[in-house]
Amino acid sequence: MTGGTIVRRSPPDRVAYWQALDSGRILLMAAATMLLIAAFAGVVALHPHVNWQAALAFGGLIAFGELLRLALPGGREAAPIAMVGAMAYAMSLALPGQGHVRYDALLVIAVCAVAMSVGALPHIAAGRPAGLTGMCTRLVAVSCVAFIFRPIVSRDFVKEPWWVLFAVIALVYCFGWLTDTLIGALIRADDVGARFSVAVRDEMRLQWPLGLAVGASVIIAIFGTKVMGIRELAVFIGPLLVTQIAFRRYAGIRATYLQTVRSLARVTEVAGYVETGHSRRVSRLAIAIGRGLGLAEPELLALEYAALMHDIGQLSLRDPIPGGATLLVSSADQERIAELGAEIIREAGVLDDVADLVRWQSRPARGQGPAPPLGSMIIKAANAFDDMVGSSTDRNRSAAALDRMRRDPVEYDAGVVAVLAEVAGRRVPSRL
Repeated sequence: MTGGTIVRRSPPDRVAYWQALDSGRILLMAAATMLLIAAFAGVVALHPHVNWQAALAFGGLIAFGELLRLALPGGREAAPIAMVGAMAYAMSLALPGQGHVRYDALLVIAVCAVAMSVGALPHIAAGRPAGLTGMCTRLVAVSCVAFIFRPIVSRDFVKEPWWVLFAVIALVYCFGWLTDTLIGALIRADDVGARFSVAVRDEMRLQWPLGLAVGASVIIAIFGTKVMGIRELAVFIGPLLVTQIAFRRYAGIRATYLQTVRSLARVTEVAGYVETGHSRRVSRLAIAIGRGLGLAEPELLALEYAALMHDIGQLSLRDPIPGGATLLVSSADQERIAELGAEIIREAGVLDDVADLVRWQSRPARGQGPAPPLGSMIIKAANAFDDMVGSSTDRNRSAAALDRMRRDPVEYDAGVVAVLAEVAGRRVPSRL
């Protein structure tokens, strides 16, 4: 309401989400949709004999896992309990008193899809995202496993020595895990603008501990149900919950740590030493440059911390620098600010690599002595660019700043400036 006049809000743009989808997500959802259509059509047409006890037990475990899915670093999602249930159902061998379990891959896909949807309903009811991308990824990975494994399950195969069954199950699971990881890397590369090879390496580094735990749980669940029956799944939930709680706490600690660093970085803004938003803009630029140069995710995390706190040394100054632009002070003063900032960060006792990046940020890229770390050169270039441009979107101003940096190859690394020119002005993600 303005001056007694009611201003109507424009209706929400309901197609904005679909317009924002990248090609990787569209392809993934198309593949999952085709699998669903084929699965339900096949189940209805073939009228297979469904073991409802097994379908409901494994489906319940999958739904429970989707309900308790967890957030991993970098905005990722995972549902380890759901994956254990889905993979175990896709590779079940036998049930006591029933011999080998007979059902095809289409039934596996249908049961998993329904169970995942049921597990996502509470999230939707609570106003949280449904996690459609993650569910589609898991469904495609489980489908690949089911299409490979279900055709080979027979009475003769179930009677093979345990080590043969173990080797086949482990090999097929590894293929499913690799499928899930590659799809996640593709989506990740599209989301943050990273190189696909770097995204694959980061996904494998982050996912292998969780994948190993899920794989071990899948094998235990398969052989456990073969001996004990479906009731083994209820006993098995306990250890899975403990594992998931450990991963949840790790993700929570990392998120809290990042929030603490961001709050600490704002001290210089609140105290009036730098412009509001300067640290955040430098951090966003530094991460975008680091991705363009192919830095791995642990290096990007250290770079983000250092970029957020690169001006914390200014708190030692008696009088603030006009506008907080360290570009305006002498090299000696820049080095002193960087040294003091590094000492403050080093006092934390756990951010020594971040302190080193801050310490070397004032050094020229070329000259006498050892070259600064790449992260320090990135922060130096991002900071100088923001000192000259700030929050302005004027293309001429950005072009003039880049031109000035190109003409000084001693202070600024040419490769860093080249990537900065590509990402400057582009909307880049702020989170890992």
